[in-house]
Parts: sequence; structure tokens; C-alpha cells
Amino acid sequence: MNFYDSFTKGAQRVLVIAQEEARRMGHNYVGTEHILLGTVKEESSVSSLLEKLGVTYERVCDEIEELVGMGDFKFSEAFGYTPRTKRVLEMSREEAAKLICTTDRTEVLSGADGVLSMLMAQPLEVFRRDLEICEKYGVKINVGDTRNPAGIFRFLRTVPVMLDVLKDVQRYCPNAVFLNYTNPMAMLCRAMQEAAPEVLTTGLCHSVQHGIEKFSKILNIPVNEIEYTCAGINHLAYYLKLTHNGENLYPALRQRTLDDPAVYDEDIVRNEVFLALGYYVTESSGHFSEYSPWFRKRDDLLEKYCYRGTSWNTGRTNFTIEVREKRKADYYTDLEKFLNEPADLQRGNEYAASIFNALFGDGQLYSFNGNVRNYGLIDNLPAGACVEVPVLASRNGLQPIHVGPIPDELLPLMHLSSQIEEMAVRACFEGDRELIYKAICYDPLTSAVLDLREIRQLVDELFAFSEPWLPAGMRRKN
Repeated sequence: MNFYDSFTKGAQRVLVIAQEEARRMGHNYVGTEHILLGTVKEESSVSSLLEKLGVTYERVCDEIEELVGMGDFKFSEAFGYTPRTKRVLEMSREEAAKLICTTDRTEVLSGADGVLSMLMAQPLEVFRRDLEICEKYGVKINVGDTRNPAGIFRFLRTVPVMLDVLKDVQRYCPNAVFLNYTNPMAMLCRAMQEAAPEVLTTGLCHSVQHGIEKFSKILNIPVNEIEYTCAGINHLAYYLKLTHNGENLYPALRQRTLDDPAVYDEDIVRNEVFLALGYYVTESSGHFSEYSPWFRKRDDLLEKYCYRGTSWNTGRTNFTIEVREKRKADYYTDLEKFLNEPADLQRGNEYAASIFNALFGDGQLYSFNGNVRNYGLIDNLPAGACVEVPVLASRNGLQPIHVGPIPDELLPLMHLSSQIEEMAVRACFEGDRELIYKAICYDPLTSAVLDLREIRQLVDELFAFSEPWLPAGMRRKN
């Protein structure tokens, strides 16, 4: 990484302006005074604040000319930063990269501009038990963090913790933007947006941009040249538009999927859905298989679609436990490495840093897919439900983009899943255990495997196990 790469684009522009101002004034160095000139000249929230305090470009120029004077530097002569300027820049990098580790939320939330949530409310053993109970009844789950009985009970056990964090946000940084990475994404975001509508909250997933990277590789098209519109609900969103230079990419993608076994085998479930319905879903084969009625209801279907693919998550039963056990074993080694090796400050493809930069950094506009309430965004999904749609981040906040209707062939499963999520969230706020049972009665995977009485037994056992962590209003009275 070179010197300039460690700064934001806005900071880089300040440095360029500082050099230009130094040359204009005939100085053979860039001093802190030139950095100040660059700061007030570059349009940003910082320059706006300085202007309100009376620190304008013209005033700074006058002060520099009075204190330092104009020079006679020739453009071809040596040119560099003063020792003081170098120290200021180093200090800025150190300050920007400061990491504070604490279990005291008040310490990190006080006055925060942005908040990120990535948490597990209970140990791995708790989530393992979800999957084991479901498997006992024949409901074989791949991950279990988003929908189906495991996902719903994960929501019920996680939402008290998330709402507690949200209360601290309301208390210590009420104007902060809350970005959630914790699953089950849609239900948690929906609950937080209901409990505190005044807090700007959205949920972030990485499946959308990962899908674009996948198409880029298959079709040999640069990622930044693929144009797309993606919308739906979390983990059940589809690329409604997929083009390159105005040309629809779906015919080429379909042909590659049919002709190349390696392309098909990488994501068998997603490819089967694509070939059947005509649109590509965002989520991995394993995840999608547990949200639908088609792939996990019989052992032969599991073998055919979920156990022989080549992607990172083909759909193996209890796959998430395998992965998390490995992460658990490597945790302290990875932590030691993180603490002792230099950090890579380059932005990756996760959304959060770019969103924060657009909101209160250099203001560069940024488009992403976020989880927000459906107020006039998707015409044929429940009003007020949590949907995943394009969102524009800017100095004016987060602006969700109207998508219109979801195509008919994609709507039934999406609408059903959205309605189930709405029932689960309402049950949480109302303390209605019976409504949780009714929601799970309609779960596509569970209903494909069990009858209504068997579902009752499954739900009762999950309630009994989850009792200590349930929302207060949903716990059994002693």
C-alpha cells in the first residue's frame, strides 16, 4: 500500500490541493498551513464547519501571506513535505486506525456517528441444539440462521439482546446510523425498525455483491461493468436486471449453466431455480435449499441437489456447525494474528465503510442493497415488511429506491416467507407463542416434511429448550 492509499478519497484531494496551493504561493514545501488551505477548499462537512467558525479560504490565504510571505519557488525544484506535516499525516493515520476493545457499550456508543452490529447472542452449543431438535423430527437444516424453525427461534433468542443494544443507541448516540450484520437479518431489522423508528437502521448482507463477482467470473466481464437491479427479501432476493452495456446477460448465463458442468455443479440448487424460474437468486445453494420446499424433504433429493456440489456451501445438513467449530478452534490463533500483524486498510466489498464515508466522510455517493421497511418500495410485498432493495447513501441520509412489483414467478415463495417473518415479529412484541407455531406451520421446508401435529411437537420442544433466552413477554409464568 502506498502512502496515499491509506487516506480517504476526500483526504487525498486535500493533499493534492495543498500541493497546488504551495506551488501557487511559490513555496518549495508543503506545510501544515497548506494542508489547512486544502481542507477549507475541499468541499466537505469539515470545510462547512470551519466556514461556520469563520475559517474561510480567503482568510487563511491572507494569514499565510502575512505570516510566511510568497516565495519564488520554481516548479522544477525539489518539493516535499515538512517534518511537521509528515508528523501530522502520520498522526492522522494512527488516529483513524485506532482500535478500542471493550465490553462497555457506553464507552463506544457515546457520541458515535455510526454503529455496526455483528453478534451471537448465545454460544454455539445453543444453535447446534436448534438443528439437532429439527433433525430429530426430519427437518434437516443447512445453516438455520435466517428462516425455518431454527431461524425463527434464533430470532426470538437474539431480539432481546438487539433491542437492548438499540436502547443504548437511543440513549448515547440517537443520531447514529445503525448498520446490522446479525442474522436473522430481516426479522431483527424489522423488530428494531418497529421499536425505534427514529433510529436510522438498515441491515447489510454480502450475498448481492458476491453474486455479481460470480457472474463476472463465469461471463468474463469486469465486476464494475455489470449493471444490475436486485430486490426481494433478505436471502430471497433476485437479480431482476442483469446487463452489460445494455445487453441482457441472462441468455449467456443460462447457456453457460447448461453447457458447462463446472458452472452447474458449483451451485446446483441456485442453478436449478434459475433454469426453472428465469432469475438468479442471491443466496448460496445451501441457504436457499432450506428456505424452499423442493430440495431437502427427502434423502434422495438431498443427495441429488445438496451434497455433491462444489461451492462453499452446497447444502450439507448441519453445515453451519462444521464451519463454526472450525472457526472456534482457530479463534485465538486468528486473534493473535490480527493483533500483531499490520492491518490492511484497503476497502473490501462489504458495504459499511462506503456507507459511512457517504454519510459523514467525503460524501461520495454510494449505492448498496439494504434491508428497510416496505413503504412504497416493492408493490406486491406486504406494506411495512422488511425488504431488501437498492439504497442510495449520501450526506442526506439513506434513500431506498422504488423497485415496483416482483415478477409473478418469483412472488409466491417470497411473499409467503415475508408474511411468516411478519408473524414472528408480531408474536415477539405481543408475547404470542401460539402465533409462532402458526408461522412455522407455513414454513416451506417444515410443511413439506411434517404434518400439523408433528409441527406442534417440534415447536413445543424448541420453546422448552429456548425458554431462558426468550423475550420476557413470551416466557412461561412460574
